[in-house]
Amino acid sequence: MNKLFKIILIILCFNIASSQNKLTHDVYFDTDKYDVPPTEENRLLLFISTLTDVDIESISIYGFCDDIGADDYNLKLSQQRADAIKSIFSNNEISESLITNVDGKGEVLLKIVNEKNLVKIRGLNRKVEIIVQPKPKVIVEEKPIAQTVKKKDVPEQIKSELKVGDKIVFENILFKTGYATVTPDSKKTLTSIAKALVERDDIYFTIQGHVCCTKFSRDAVDRKTKKRNLSEARAKYVYNYFAKKGVDKKRMRYMGMRRKFPLGGDPKFDRRVEILITYVGNEN
Repeated sequence: MNKLFKIILIILCFNIASSQNKLTHDVYFDTDKYDVPPTEENRLLLFISTLTDVDIESISIYGFCDDIGADDYNLKLSQQRADAIKSIFSNNEISESLITNVDGKGEVLLKIVNEKNLVKIRGLNRKVEIIVQPKPKVIVEEKPIAQTVKKKDVPEQIKSELKVGDKIVFENILFKTGYATVTPDSKKTLTSIAKALVERDDIYFTIQGHVCCTKFSRDAVDRKTKKRNLSEARAKYVYNYFAKKGVDKKRMRYMGMRRKFPLGGDPKFDRRVEILITYVGNEN
């Protein structure tokens, strides 16, 4: 009996630990409606924005109804509610391959809600439950490297010997998924790059913006403007930043490369900007 108890305890502890890693959100609906109310949509979009840096394993979406209405009607309505939430996820660059369940469950049993007011209970039951399961973190033990060769940072590359056709990737300039603005740490690095470009005034270049696109991550749409021009918006952001820091606009142009040139690694490195050298002045 003690052995059985230990096994049950281990399973229970595992389930609790797993559930603590899940991210959940509820969306509430009006009576007999499956259109998402504006306030609830804003709450949902805020929740989706918190998933930017989450390595998602799966997303489950479950629709529910109150106890009013026939079973067939409630099943259909709860499915429509679940489908409505899935559409919002898809329209905000969450890959549909991550959404593993979109199910209408019908009515929620009144007794499972800890509330005595019947009107409030029914309001709480008209909902969609969203469960986001992150991937388990894998700890990789790094092996010591016998000899490390330090790679030149971007300002050093700009100051080195360059020729037309050379490309410099801004490796430490990272963008948030769906946005054209860089992270706070990246802005410091961008300032040092701008300074190097001001000093190196004999080169002309094109700023090329990129977006990522894998089966787990897409960020072609600028969430701020809702336009599908994010790669160009990233390049323009860097162009304007350099101009403010004193780089002559005549030396620069910008363009969006969309998702044509993935690097093949972590998607965050595809949310990038690089410069292509188009002219190098003669040294006299």
